[in-house]
Formats: sequence, structure tokens, C-alpha cells
Amino acid sequence: MIQLIPSLTVMDGKNVRIVRGNYNDITVYNETPLEAAIRFEEHGLDWLHLVDLDGSRQRRVANYDTLELISNHTQLKIEFGGGIETDGDISKCFEYGAQFISTGSIAARNRDLFASWVMSYGRDRIVLSADWFEGNLKVRGEEQVSDIDLLELVEYHYDRSLLYLKCTDIDKSGTLQGVNTDLYRKLVQKFPDLRIMASGGVKSIDDIKALADVGVWGVVFGKAYYSGAIDLKSLEQYIVQQGTIV
Repeated sequence: MIQLIPSLTVMDGKNVRIVRGNYNDITVYNETPLEAAIRFEEHGLDWLHLVDLDGSRQRRVANYDTLELISNHTQLKIEFGGGIETDGDISKCFEYGAQFISTGSIAARNRDLFASWVMSYGRDRIVLSADWFEGNLKVRGEEQVSDIDLLELVEYHYDRSLLYLKCTDIDKSGTLQGVNTDLYRKLVQKFPDLRIMASGGVKSIDDIKALADVGVWGVVFGKAYYSGAIDLKSLEQYIVQQGTIV
């Protein structure tokens, strides 16, 4: 069974989508982040991937108010990322309602610090967010391609008790072009004990089923919902048919 995780990207308090990490290709939606979160919960979804786009670019968390608002008005399990750089940032995110925090740039450029977070806060609360682009890691708000090999980075933290990995195929992100099942199959085979969240390119429930067959723990989707390619009623029916992950 696969966990369905809707994604909300927030910029200036607004609900936005970004294509392939390109800040010149941003769509702003009329539905507020809170309205979207409430709709997700009403249709049986219990997780939320919340991205602070301002925080990612500024390297400091900027949208605490949105995190707090959604936390106060829903029971969603919020995985929050964007601009988290210090222990103080993590503590504040948890204080404002996040159940999980995710970061990629720190995990890449300060591996010891990220590994210490996994140990200090618990492997069930820290998510490695790895943005994949042609085999390497893309960092700092998806703007820079590094020379860091994705599999090598994941293996480093996997050997240090990492439990959660969210891996986004940036070339697919926001495009509705279908999912990169080969990438996630490789990750599942290499790291069988990781709870892997696949992200990027989801365009239909068939993509979700394909990822379930690959064996990923969860799937993150955003554009498919906002474009109408996937409707929440169909997802609700899918959840009933498949059962839910505890």
C-alpha cells in the first residue's frame, strides 16, 4: 500500500506551483494553502508536503504563519521544508505544527550536522529531501545543480540511520509527463529499508499504481491535482480500495 501525499508550495503566503525548479515559471492559484489543505483532509488524505519556497531561496524559514495556520485547522501530518538551516529552525518548525522536517542542502553540504539531526530529533521526524537531476543533486531551492552523486549521498545517510527519503525528479516536476519509475526502482532495490517518497511527473492514478508496484512508500503529487488531471474523489476511492498506511 502506498501513502498519498499532496503537496503545497507557498510563496508570499500564496499557493503556487513551480515547473522544473524554474522560478520564472510559477503559477499562482486562487485556492489558499489552508483551503487546499482542508480539502485534502476532507477527502481522506492525512499527510501534507508543505514547501516554503521563500525559505528555500532565502536560506531561512519564511512561512511559519502558513504552517501554523494549517496545523491549527487540520489534523494533517505536515512534512515541512524550505530554509531550514539550524537546530533553532527545526525546533521552531515543530513548535508551529510540523510533524516532520525535510532538507536537502544541509544534508549535502554539512553531512555531519544532518546526521546529528537524525539522531537528536529521531529518524521518524527527519526527511532527506533529494532533488535529482541527471544523476546529481540539485540544491538550494532547486536552483543549483551540484556535482554530488545522489545515490552516494543517500547511502551515506542510510548508513547513519536515515528512515525517510523524498526524492524529486526535477526534470519531471510540475510537468505532468509521467513518473520516472526506473529511478525509484533503483532506489528501492539499493535501499530496501528506506521509506521512499517519489515526487515529480505524476499525472494520473495509473502513475500512482505504477509507483506502488515499484515499492515506494509514498507518492507526492501537486500539479496533477491543481490541473484537474487527478480529482480528490478518485483518490478517496483509491484509498478505500487499497487501505491506508499506519
